[in-house]
Amino acid sequence: MIDKLAKDIEEHKEEERIQLIDWLMANQLSKDKKMISLMESWENSPSALQRRVFWYYQARLRWVGQIPPTNTEELLSKIENQIEKEEPEVQWAMNFTAGWIGIYDKKYRNRCVALGEKTGLYKDQMVSKGCTPDYLPEFIEIESNKRKI
Repeated sequence: MIDKLAKDIEEHKEEERIQLIDWLMANQLSKDKKMISLMESWENSPSALQRRVFWYYQARLRWVGQIPPTNTEELLSKIENQIEKEEPEVQWAMNFTAGWIGIYDKKYRNRCVALGEKTGLYKDQMVSKGCTPDYLPEFIEIESNKRKI
């Protein structure tokens, strides 16, 4: 049923598709242990939206969790090796995950900043006043300073 719902979401326009899948992950899938297992199985899904959910969930674990997940090194290596080859909606979620790793895990901070500098993803992105840019070096610096970490 969830696979069918994800397929239906893929039929929407890009902006709607992203909003719908992100809402589904944050407000429905992450609330149930069975759905969490399903999301964790989507890392290599043929669906870009399902891969986005996998990576967005990994970011969310870091930004809302108390105990850092044990798969950080593995995830960061995968991000470094795959981010430039991914679909834009998945790139954003991988970048977001790298950002939260860099914020909360100081031993990976320089590596995450270097990843952002290497890929240049979102470097020239304009953001509204008061919003945090997605460019990793800026994102990590701003969010780390906000949290004094």
